[in-house]
Amino acid sequence: MPGLTEPALRTLPLATLRPQGWLLERLRLQADGMSGHLDEFWPDVARSGWIGGDAEGWERGPYWLDGIVGVAYLLDDDRLKAKVRRWVDYILEHQHEDGWFGPRSGESTYADHDSWPRIIVLKALLQHHDATGDPRVVPAALRFLRLLDAMLDEWPLREWARSRWTDVVWVINQLHDLTGEDWLLGLAAKCKEQGFDWFGYADRLPFTGKVPEATLRAFQAQHDGNWMNDGHLSSHGVNVAMGLKAMPVWQRHDTSVDQQARLLHLIAQLDACHGQANGLFSCDEHLAGRHPSQGTETCTVVEYLASLEVALESFGPVELLADRLERLAFNALPASTTPDEWTHQYVQQANQVICHVTEDRIYTNNGPDANVFGLEPHFGCCTANRHQGWPRFTSQLWMRSPDGAFTALSYAPCSFEYEGLTVSVAGAYPFSDDVEITTQGTGRLRLRIPTWATNPTLTIDTPTDPPHHQHAPDPTPGSVHEIEVSGDQTLRLHLGASVQAVPRTGGAITLERGPLVFSLPIGEDWRQIAGEDPHATWEVHPTTRWNYAINPEHTHLSRKPISSNPFSPATAPLHLQVRAHQIPWPLEHGAAAAPPPTPRHSTDPTAVGADPADPDPAIGGPEELTFIPYGCTTLRVTELPQV
Repeated sequence: MPGLTEPALRTLPLATLRPQGWLLERLRLQADGMSGHLDEFWPDVARSGWIGGDAEGWERGPYWLDGIVGVAYLLDDDRLKAKVRRWVDYILEHQHEDGWFGPRSGESTYADHDSWPRIIVLKALLQHHDATGDPRVVPAALRFLRLLDAMLDEWPLREWARSRWTDVVWVINQLHDLTGEDWLLGLAAKCKEQGFDWFGYADRLPFTGKVPEATLRAFQAQHDGNWMNDGHLSSHGVNVAMGLKAMPVWQRHDTSVDQQARLLHLIAQLDACHGQANGLFSCDEHLAGRHPSQGTETCTVVEYLASLEVALESFGPVELLADRLERLAFNALPASTTPDEWTHQYVQQANQVICHVTEDRIYTNNGPDANVFGLEPHFGCCTANRHQGWPRFTSQLWMRSPDGAFTALSYAPCSFEYEGLTVSVAGAYPFSDDVEITTQGTGRLRLRIPTWATNPTLTIDTPTDPPHHQHAPDPTPGSVHEIEVSGDQTLRLHLGASVQAVPRTGGAITLERGPLVFSLPIGEDWRQIAGEDPHATWEVHPTTRWNYAINPEHTHLSRKPISSNPFSPATAPLHLQVRAHQIPWPLEHGAAAAPPPTPRHSTDPTAVGADPADPDPAIGGPEELTFIPYGCTTLRVTELPQV
């Protein structure tokens, strides 16, 4: 389309692809849990100013709507679709004459000119349009953006909108694809110019360690007491996660700079300075370094996923991006909630040995209750925003390219029918190494073969008489394997993986297999401290020991039958037996201290290598421990010393 380059991939229309297996159950848990009921009891959604109520009229209602739209249409759930229609109808029917959306006081303040929550609303409306073709959406969106174009000359982007201009351009790109209205490109350029410079930020990350509260206070003092300054906002984890979109959304406007390389460079810097074993970067609330007890906000989890999904659209199946997408979706995303999807944490920790209210805490500036499970721990943004994670991931499992081929980015169970081709993905991926893809019709498939795959194979069965069984050329790890399908065929893809001990900070290691990170689960004592079921507030205290060093040379993987809800300590489908030794390893500031140096000797004075003068901590005798996937745990240790 003139003015914008074509993206490498496009999503299928919402609800064309349907979840199956454990993924269907996960979305159903959302529908039956907090996501599907939040508007019935939580004032900031139930009485939102966006539907004429007396409660919060800023971002919380729009956040919830942006998530529940995907859940409703992917499940084809009549109850949830009715909720969506109620909100969509009210918002569209109450659009102001000048095009403005939502509550307005009539005062000449920035609050009455803040575009940020309106952009979330547009994201939700565009999803609804994608699923239904509602003819009201595009004209209403264009009216708003016409107003925004003029308004920004007098009221330029400030505060959250200045940091999150990337989402404005994402919305503009979608509307340009739908309409071809070239004036939208000038508005996109205006937003980029008024927004924070995420490109310079990506070229050289300014925050290379934990951002102390004193630094945040200094930023505030430099701006006459205003905490909504660039230093504060650009070290805020959720803004950073959204800022990752800058490169892929702008690539479509200007191809003179290699924005893909720039994005990968920023991710590499975040990993080096703040990276966590679960694929996240720490931010509790601000960038917090590599200590595995630092937290990461749940909003960051879903916004990082969203930015990766946008990047995969723009750049295609780049392995580093697809691999990170899976790592977040299969580890960090399920770990942020209870298995029933009724409560969540504000921050999760890779080494999360206790969830409790504590005044002595490790975070940059999060509150005492940031890692407990509940309806609204610490702050309510995640209560509203977290619901988009699973539906957005689901809708982009398979994408189409301009030449008509269908690209598989991940093999979670699903099915779709599009342009005469039906594809169904069965199996228990990522908990199983084997993926079964059945096809009906004619088309071209591009199968992502992850870098971690060991000796991958592909066979093709055609139900002829006699049946035809074909061994396709072995796929190459880290590549995209293309295949033509015709008629009724069954593709069997084997993606073997081995257990890897991945080095972490300070000599610690993390055990990984394929896209899954493994953690030592800790026994749990759940203590209700507030609220009411099913969304009460809970502390979780350890009932078993967690302070171990491990020997990665002694591991054994076993499998359990996969349940419909595998992300739970009780139903974890993979068990990894690991040899370990207990070591001195205390709590500090309400969390596990940094993993201690690698121990080298035993408490047994007759043991080989024992030396009473050795300053390293003493270790206990060998034990066999069971590790499970990170996303199945509540309390856990993920980075451990090696012995």
